[in-house]
Amino acid sequence: MDELWGEKDVSVHNVSPEKAKLFDEGNFGMFIHWGLYSKLAGVWNDKTYYGIGEWIMNPRVANIPVSDYKKIANDFNPEKFDAKRIAQLAKDSGMKYIIITSKHHEGFAMFDSKVNDFNIVDATPFGRDPMKELSEACRELGLGFGFYYSHNQDWTALGGTGGPTQDENGNEVSFKDYFYNKCKPQVKEICTNYGNLDFVWFDTRGDMKKEYVVELAEMVRELQPNAMMSSRVGHGMGDYASNGDIELPTQNIEGLWETCNTNNDSWSYAWYDHNFKSPKEILNRLISTVARGGTYLFNVGPNPDGEIPEIGVNFLKEAGDWIKKYPQVVYDAGPSPWQHALPWGDVTTQENCLYLSVFSWPLEGKLYLPGFNAKIRSVTLLSGTNSKAISVTKKNDWTVLNLPVRPIESLVSVIEVILETQAENIKVDSTLGIYPNSETVLRAEFAKVSNAKESEIKWMEKFGEWKHVNQVSQWNDKSQVTWTVNVQESGYYYIDLNYKGVGRLVWKTITDEGVLVQNQQAATEKYEYYNMGIVVECLV
Repeated sequence: MDELWGEKDVSVHNVSPEKAKLFDEGNFGMFIHWGLYSKLAGVWNDKTYYGIGEWIMNPRVANIPVSDYKKIANDFNPEKFDAKRIAQLAKDSGMKYIIITSKHHEGFAMFDSKVNDFNIVDATPFGRDPMKELSEACRELGLGFGFYYSHNQDWTALGGTGGPTQDENGNEVSFKDYFYNKCKPQVKEICTNYGNLDFVWFDTRGDMKKEYVVELAEMVRELQPNAMMSSRVGHGMGDYASNGDIELPTQNIEGLWETCNTNNDSWSYAWYDHNFKSPKEILNRLISTVARGGTYLFNVGPNPDGEIPEIGVNFLKEAGDWIKKYPQVVYDAGPSPWQHALPWGDVTTQENCLYLSVFSWPLEGKLYLPGFNAKIRSVTLLSGTNSKAISVTKKNDWTVLNLPVRPIESLVSVIEVILETQAENIKVDSTLGIYPNSETVLRAEFAKVSNAKESEIKWMEKFGEWKHVNQVSQWNDKSQVTWTVNVQESGYYYIDLNYKGVGRLVWKTITDEGVLVQNQQAATEKYEYYNMGIVVECLV
């Protein structure tokens, strides 16, 4: 899919700190997918198509003819759309900006375009420009604002990728026709008619030639010099890297980058999709992204009436209430010195402070920090007026925080660790720790692999619902995967192995002390955990 989204290289351009400030310090934005596909809600000719709703027109989904698809506009009338309400939701949710689809791959302009009449003002009974209303509402509330624009794919425009290749007279049309007759003029419109933009978010550049990408990007920089462009514009012309959809890195990444996710499974509204991420899951993914050094772009999909579904609204507001209590965990926060998540949660930084976000409260109230020897001034379990000082003990190179048996926050508890020095200057041994009271996941990407292949793979559960995993494959009798770990306490440790395959497989696990566990288990085509047995760890 990197061929579709484009490379993540953004080294061509140096972005000034002032231009990058909103993106780099805000760390949390709202993405909105809204178009004619929202009217269909995943259904065509009385059949439900499961997957991401904004692709329903595509031949790989419902394969809707262009002429039939354009007729949907005749009944598209989202009368309950309220720009101020949506902007207020973003602010209440702790988000700092909104990016909305001005034109997705379907080719329908959700703004007042003079390029052609296939737009929400001219082709629908709604007859208003919701992009104008939303951009003004964002400015009133002090939110940043930007547009998504599908610059390569256009399934209804002559010459657009995936679109018609002949005009009504049978004449051949090319991508050049689409680029100069629709794409570039419409991008000029969104960069001219809606005030100062903070973002112009292109998508799926695919095999779009560099000459077109450069021309488009240079026009945006001329018209909107302060607008940030994601790497998906293509050919290294972006200002920051955009990871693949629903992709949360497991290790810290340098530079400016984002990951985008959606509040359920589809990006646009689908009638059946009620798999909304809980407030805790929203916070988990947000904080984990910031802890890896990135920015989180979280999507919502308005329904055919123009409203965001109530469940999604309620969950976002609940997450926002938490952020209001602990803004220092998210805004202008730095990445974790451990470089990866810890079994109980994750860490972000501010000046001389570590903020430990505890997603899973540790057993017996003992929270362990492996490889941590920095001098601590104080440790506090934060909760407004009920904040509580925490005592600290040491065991080898592990720091132990002695917490209450039960958490005092229902979503995510926050522990503030004030250091004697700046957090960015401390040295932490990021070796994976084996905890006495929490499960530790030893991921393939943290291992040394020999005589086998470690790689990232992606697949779709439903159409467009991307899953990502790092795996080790191409095994033989000499294959080895080795992790170096830091064991906190002697004891018995269960080993579970996550794998898929065929037949019955024999796995052997051996420690550097010669402790051997070997077992045979059946395999399936799905990744599943299998219990291998127990190893005994004895510390000297």
